Amino acid sequence: MRLQHKSVLLAMFLGLFIASSCKKSFFTDQNVNPNALPSVTPDLLLPTVEAALGYTQGGDLSRYSALLMQQMYGANSQSQQYYQYNFNPGNFDNVWPDLYTSALENDYTLIQVSDAGGYNAYGGIGRILMAYSLQVAVDIWGDLPYSQAFKGNAQTVNLHPAYDKASALYDTITSLINVGTTLLQNPDAGPLVPTTQDVMYGGKAAEWIKFGHAIKARLALHQSKGNPQMAATALTEIGQSFTSNADNAQYTFGTQQTSASPWYQFYRDRPGDENFTQSTLATNLLASGDPRYLAFDLDSSLSYYNQINSPVEFITYDELLFASAEATLRNGGTVAAAQTLYQAAITANMKKLGVAQTDIDAYLVANGVLPGTTDAAIAQIASQEYIALFLNPEAWVLWRRTGSPVLTSVTGNPIPRRLLYPQTEINFNAANVPQNVTLYSPKLFWDN
Repeated sequence: MRLQHKSVLLAMFLGLFIASSCKKSFFTDQNVNPNALPSVTPDLLLPTVEAALGYTQGGDLSRYSALLMQQMYGANSQSQQYYQYNFNPGNFDNVWPDLYTSALENDYTLIQVSDAGGYNAYGGIGRILMAYSLQVAVDIWGDLPYSQAFKGNAQTVNLHPAYDKASALYDTITSLINVGTTLLQNPDAGPLVPTTQDVMYGGKAAEWIKFGHAIKARLALHQSKGNPQMAATALTEIGQSFTSNADNAQYTFGTQQTSASPWYQFYRDRPGDENFTQSTLATNLLASGDPRYLAFDLDSSLSYYNQINSPVEFITYDELLFASAEATLRNGGTVAAAQTLYQAAITANMKKLGVAQTDIDAYLVANGVLPGTTDAAIAQIASQEYIALFLNPEAWVLWRRTGSPVLTSVTGNPIPRRLLYPQTEINFNAANVPQNVTLYSPKLFWDN
């Protein structure tokens, strides 16, 4: 069961992220930076980092990917422009500091404070969070500042950090998880042990370790096309990860307006800019009689994702079941073995969304059989996973990796395969920002 953090500290922090209809992003440019405090303890930093990550992914990153993947329809204003692939570097001047300052820099401080004070549990959690944040960012932008980043408050100031290669950052992510797991397995958790301060898992080390394995499974699966060894690695990592929906890595928001979920805030403050009902996904769900339609419809009172306290999902059990089905096939397994996992994945997703068992059974009768060839089976698995990854940026990764589902461009231009670096980086770190980057090239290293 997820713990809801209701402290005054978190409420005050979340209040700074309330939507603003006159902003390019519904997040403000204002950030709470604990680095500026004379001293800080990890119990204050951890909920700040978790909340920032939840808002950043569930906000702009979720909206960009949902529009590109036609899970949502851009009807007006900037959402309409994004839906039509009209992006410029200035569009990302808000989400970049949301990610780098509010999430990554605060997480870097959490790790430094934890290591200095021997707070092993906090240090382990901080590294798992850093690994996940980096994975999401790399899969959106590619090369990123990391090894030389977060030095603005250090004795050796570096305001112009170099960009690390995306493939090297995948290795960094793996290292962060390995060190984090070791710290979480240490019998000495440290002088402070997280409980309610950890909004995601209540300080349960075993759950964080499972989350770490889930991230490593993603890394391997992203590189598994034509690489059975990577597929085998993904299966190994999945086997050490989530075993039910109760393990899902997600941030659950509060029931007050100051701690409301990002999509709830966006719909409250920008009504009419986006909708689900006109999207390609909605059309396809209606055509197939999919019982999840109302759970996805953000205008519906039955929406799973647009309640005031709806979660932002990072990695879920159903995603890992779909990943197992795909990896099984890429590792030379049978379609029959993959089909069992595929059906379990659909079932787990529908149960999470509250679909009745009779409706699940009927849906599996109509949609639960995979084609007999490997490529066709992978395409069908990916098409179903795309539905389950509603509003999750991983849906965009899935489409780029597999080409499924088949989406028709809403303009005459191709669907973008990456985002642009923000104008602020181009202005202030021009010597290091990768050159000649467009929405289509260079592709991410795994995008083949």
